[in-house]
Amino acid sequence: MKKLIVYSTLFFAAVLWGVSFIMTKEIAATAPNMTALHIITFRMFLASAVMIPLLAAMRKLERIRKEDIKWFLLLSFSEPFLYSFLETSGTLAVDGSLAAVVVATIPLFVPFGMAVVYKEKIKLLTMVGIVLSLVGIGVMLIGHGTAASGHQSVVKGLLFLAGAVVVAVIYTLILVKVVDHYRPITITAYQNLIGLIYYIPVMLIFDGDKLGGLEFSPKVLLLLLALGILCSTVAYACYNYGIRNIGATASCIFTNTIPVFSMIAAVAIGQEEFSLMKVAGMAIVIVGVVIVQLRVNG
Repeated sequence: MKKLIVYSTLFFAAVLWGVSFIMTKEIAATAPNMTALHIITFRMFLASAVMIPLLAAMRKLERIRKEDIKWFLLLSFSEPFLYSFLETSGTLAVDGSLAAVVVATIPLFVPFGMAVVYKEKIKLLTMVGIVLSLVGIGVMLIGHGTAASGHQSVVKGLLFLAGAVVVAVIYTLILVKVVDHYRPITITAYQNLIGLIYYIPVMLIFDGDKLGGLEFSPKVLLLLLALGILCSTVAYACYNYGIRNIGATASCIFTNTIPVFSMIAAVAIGQEEFSLMKVAGMAIVIVGVVIVQLRVNG
């Protein structure tokens, strides 16, 4: 039953992250003057404004031990600071589901990072599941196409997203240092708050002069709130909970399902259309996730 709960929370995190790409594209379409730095800063602000007081009121906000402060500073610098900027910038340059496909390659690199830093052995069945999931992602990519974006924009976006993948691996390696000592929601709340502190001066320096031209419609505010509360808080808390219970390698494989949920969301609101290649890719991704979990259960 506990493993079922863990798997359910990880899938829920993947659903939220998959939808987040589509919500970011919707914000860009509704408020074209809003930059990546604006979106992320407002997202972090809303996340912190809701979660920090709530946890404090519930007496669930744990104090960071002095020896762990450096890890929290590094954790927040990797995600959300670096990762969110790279991911959001990449997402604004390409289609949302294509961005999700690139981000879903993270599990390919995490096991190697764990092996190098923490001497964690790479199981053959783990690699089979990861490779199979990546094959499914490739099938989805073939059936995707990039006609909606210019070639130069796509290349730039993919470079940003590749950087986000590297940062995500680093984040996972740092997270292992603190995940067993704090509640997942505590880690998430602090990384959002510290990330916001990082972002405010950067946003004001580079895009502060554009704040006066921004318009906040109810739709944009709702999307920012959803990104802050659901995608930056609930999803990360679920992911941290998964790492705490089944480890980084097994947990990160669930990010391979992100393109599936991103595609479903894009189709649901009319951004994209289903194709046979995309459906086949989704099925292969899910099979890969199941294979890795069979290794975990074994």
